[in-house]
Amino acid sequence: MNVFVLSPGRCGSVTLAYACRHATNFRVGHETNCRLIGSRRLSYASNFIEIDNRLTWMLGRLQQAYGDEAWYVHLSRDPEAIAQSYNKRWHIPTGIIPAYRTGILMNANAKPIDICRDYVTTVSANISEYLKDKSHVLSMTLETMEADFTRFWDWIGATGDKRAAINELTVVRNTNVAD
Repeated sequence: MNVFVLSPGRCGSVTLAYACRHATNFRVGHETNCRLIGSRRLSYASNFIEIDNRLTWMLGRLQQAYGDEAWYVHLSRDPEAIAQSYNKRWHIPTGIIPAYRTGILMNANAKPIDICRDYVTTVSANISEYLKDKSHVLSMTLETMEADFTRFWDWIGATGDKRAAINELTVVRNTNVAD
């Protein structure tokens, strides 16, 4: 079984990856193949949980490679909180927001926070549309991560140290200052 965690980012994906590493019957990756192209970009071993917000731009290829056979998690957070978090990272030149602004929006003339909000809206819609006809879908939010993670663990049939996994959820990772 392959599990793909789709999100706009800034939703606790790094923390979730650390928690998932306590499952003994799955391997886990966070942006594992993000620098690969072609068929290698979506090549994952069986019993692998991949957490990568950039997959939201490859949903057609994800459909071709895994379709309804995979299990999907829609990881989210309050949209305004996501946008504000990205806005604090506006200065990172290799970040997804500058790429969205310059590459997708062709240097749109808008306030940075409005670009961030547009990105969150667009990616969240992409995820929702992709998942609407999938058989195995679970929603999780940063705000209810512990309860959602317990459901997730049981839903995928994870084995291992569940208590240690839940404890990982208390460690905040990959934060912005004041995020």
